[in-house]
Amino acid sequence: MASGHNVPSRFFSTLFLLPALQLRTWHLFAIAVLIWGTTWHAIIYQLAEAPAEFGVALRFTLAGLLALAWGWRIGQPLTLSGRGHTLAATQGLLMYSVSYLGIYHAERFVPSGLVAVGYSASPLMLGLAARLLWGTPLSWPLVVGGSLGVCGVALIFWPELSHAQADGRTAWGAALTAAAVLVSTAGNVVASRNKAAGLPFWTSMGWGMWYGAAVSWCIVWATGQGPSKAPSDFSLAWTLSFVYLSVFGTVIAFACYLALQQRLGLARTGTIGVATPLVAMVMSIALEGYRPQWISVVGIALTVLGSTLALGLWSRRTARE
Repeated sequence: MASGHNVPSRFFSTLFLLPALQLRTWHLFAIAVLIWGTTWHAIIYQLAEAPAEFGVALRFTLAGLLALAWGWRIGQPLTLSGRGHTLAATQGLLMYSVSYLGIYHAERFVPSGLVAVGYSASPLMLGLAARLLWGTPLSWPLVVGGSLGVCGVALIFWPELSHAQADGRTAWGAALTAAAVLVSTAGNVVASRNKAAGLPFWTSMGWGMWYGAAVSWCIVWATGQGPSKAPSDFSLAWTLSFVYLSVFGTVIAFACYLALQQRLGLARTGTIGVATPLVAMVMSIALEGYRPQWISVVGIALTVLGSTLALGLWSRRTARE
């Protein structure tokens, strides 16, 4: 029988092997959706005790360290070429810093549902980017499925969105959401080039997270957005949510997402942005007392149908039959 002190080692080894390329595609998709669908609730505890800039900087500092440590553990080189660092830094700036800060601040001005609707457009945005950059054709399942997904997510959060006032705060929040989606799209385009450039998977991701964290730390320093209390004074809820966001919501989820991107391409991987709000809504029902209305149920059906079409699952099933 193995000794007890090996249990944590085996646990973390299994944990970080979840996003490995040997997993089936739907496993990677499900893991990313389930994790990111629950991070929306975890972020609430972060914003309650510290500024967004500090939370993002600290989160990606730890996540980058864990990604590099695992890359070293499985024998990947920890160094990158000059071009590799340029790609990692650009990816980190866009995907792990600016886009996240945009999301955090957008939720200060508008309901989280509006942010969810914005991100549900990810398949269409990424598909358009692939079309413009590499001439990848926009398939009708992607366009129709992506459009249904946006409509579905809008209906899911319609009770929340209908109470949003059309004022300056809403306009500012919508602008931040749109900017975050565009920046995230650009970050995804850069990330999709990493494999073609021959960059080690965990090494490039870890360095990218550290570069993103460095940008966020600079913003913290320049704006004085540090916490008002010592780290030891943070609540247990803040600490646990931070660990969850760093390990699961960042390292594991992004590893699954980037592995999916290498398999499915930009646009179809973006379907995660459509499916994630469904999990977030379940979390709201379980933990926040949210009760969905009939229009939200219709939205769920449209979202599931849209995701099925965009991922190409419907055409595959029809072909088999």
